[in-house]
Amino acid sequence: MQETKTATTRLICMEQVEATQTEWLWYPYVPLGKVTIMQGDPGEGKSSIALRLAAAVSRGTSVENPHLAVTNPDYVIYQNAEDGIADTVKPRLERAHANCSMIFCLDDPQFPITMTDGRLEQTLNQLRPRLLILDPLQAFLGDCVDMHRANEVRPVMSYLAEIAERYHCAVLLIGHMNKMQKGKSLYRGLGSIDLTAAARSVLLVTRDPAHPENRVVMQIKNSLALEGKNIAFQMGADGALRYLGEYELTVEEALGEEPKQMPVQQTQRDKAEALLLEWLERENPLYMRDIYPIADSEGISKASLMRAKRRLGLRSEKTPEGWIITGGQHRPANPSGGI
Repeated sequence: MQETKTATTRLICMEQVEATQTEWLWYPYVPLGKVTIMQGDPGEGKSSIALRLAAAVSRGTSVENPHLAVTNPDYVIYQNAEDGIADTVKPRLERAHANCSMIFCLDDPQFPITMTDGRLEQTLNQLRPRLLILDPLQAFLGDCVDMHRANEVRPVMSYLAEIAERYHCAVLLIGHMNKMQKGKSLYRGLGSIDLTAAARSVLLVTRDPAHPENRVVMQIKNSLALEGKNIAFQMGADGALRYLGEYELTVEEALGEEPKQMPVQQTQRDKAEALLLEWLERENPLYMRDIYPIADSEGISKASLMRAKRRLGLRSEKTPEGWIITGGQHRPANPSGGI
């Protein structure tokens, strides 16, 4: 007879938990001990801005003003799976006036680095860097992880968040955008919803269509503070960045989208239906545990979400990984408008 193993659980009393305050590598854009995603289309300047941040940490200076010392110089781990170290990464660091003696990368061409294979954690434990950059993030998920499947992405991101907190290191993931032309910019990051859900801060890097040399950083998610204002950098002909300060540009202008014309008296049901249809275009089946926090952030109750599911003719099914919603006929179940 096979023995059944039972997991043990330790209860934590909130009265015994000592509250702490969030520390920041770059307030309010990149928190320490947490995961941040910086996403954007190819060629928009994500890597250049990430390296500007790496250079600032290596020198102990501010990202905005390279002559203002704000902390002690600290170590940086920069892993790039797309660009050459000698012909691309090193010249960019030099243009950013980095202290290259403080910046490292792991070299193991026979076995590509992944987020969970232990080598990143070993390096964090050994070097205790202040910043870890993985560029692009999908290159470090591992061959066995489908970045579009929430149940495969979730444990990877949970582990990454755990080691970021354990070693008090800011983890910056560079991500690409998907091809969705509608919906919130927060949901246009490539891959599963769990990628953005795990990040405490999400940054969008884009260029001003009217001034393509200006690269704008927009914070589209901040779980730890008020969202930061748009800031911009000007990219010179040599690839060097010059800080411009606060910048006026909307997401719609940056991404070439038409502003959404929402009804003034839009009901919870309308919003719930739109949310379900939007996410089913991207993830089908859709895990209910993944859509609940998004609905909550939009002010949509679980009851409204379930009524919208029935009205749209969608199906729900229990699987070993949890309840899922699958696409149905995508039409109202009751044309008269009743629930």
